[in-house]
Amino acid sequence: MPFNLRGPELLVLVLIILLLFGAKRLPDVARGLGRSLRIFKAETKDLQGADAPEATDAPAAVEGGATQATLPPAPAADAAAPAKPQAERAES
Repeated sequence: MPFNLRGPELLVLVLIILLLFGAKRLPDVARGLGRSLRIFKAETKDLQGADAPEATDAPAAVEGGATQATLPPAPAADAAAPAKPQAERAES
């Protein structure tokens, strides 16, 4: 146990805590402490993950001036037909 606390010391410590906070507020204090520890643990885990190098699925760029293939332009969507007004679309 931490601090070499034994039976009588723990009993006195529990009594002091009960006197300070009261029996009704102890569950709320414990719940808040648990939430705080959970948030702290998640944040430290995120920070450790941010320090680690990220693995990517994309291949590394090839040196030597390799060019990336380009896609052909998309065909125009019926450019010859004028767009119908909003009212005509609703009727059809």
